[in-house]
Amino acid sequence: MSACRLVIFDCDGVLVDSEVITNRVFAEMLGELGMHFTLPEMFERFVGRSMTQCCELIAELLQRPVPAGFVEQFHSRATAALGAELKAVAGVEAALDALDAHGVPYCVASNGTREKMRLTLGHTGLLARFEGKRFSVDEVARGKPAPDLFLLAARTLDVVPARCCVIEDTPTGVTAGVAAGMRVYGYCALMPAQRMSAAGAHRTFTSMSELPALILDDS
Repeated sequence: MSACRLVIFDCDGVLVDSEVITNRVFAEMLGELGMHFTLPEMFERFVGRSMTQCCELIAELLQRPVPAGFVEQFHSRATAALGAELKAVAGVEAALDALDAHGVPYCVASNGTREKMRLTLGHTGLLARFEGKRFSVDEVARGKPAPDLFLLAARTLDVVPARCCVIEDTPTGVTAGVAAGMRVYGYCALMPAQRMSAAGAHRTFTSMSELPALILDDS
């Protein structure tokens, strides 16, 4: 019997295959500001951070405030790209089915907004599976890497942190899960496994087909 009583999924890059799409758009917009980053560099610098944190970093790099309307333009361009290209992460629906079959509850906790989650999960057909079980950066004082989001999810769903498992795809998210006192599994489809392990991931994996056995067999 698994020791896990609640699986907390990150959203972008874990449930929905959005990170490459949104970071391509973000890189294009940064290029328009004179800052040129490859996709791997985007993942290194920006993935896992909230938009507020990203804007603080951009302002620091530019040595001036982020241009007015930048965030709104990014959301508009990213929404259009996601609408055309977004899919669920390969194998995640089967992983959720396996958790359902074994009676292991799950939820989602994201540094994105509730509206972004509604759009991405809705577009990929996953929204109904997380009804009443969605937690966003809008609801806490501090986003990841602080533990607030994960602790909110555990408290709301009445599970002690030590019996929660977190599924993350960035060192930022792993750091948050570890700080919350939870067991963290690092999904490494795009992020080097050694970075996830260095952040404190209990285990790493590269395919969602591996996840149910990792959770259900761990004790």
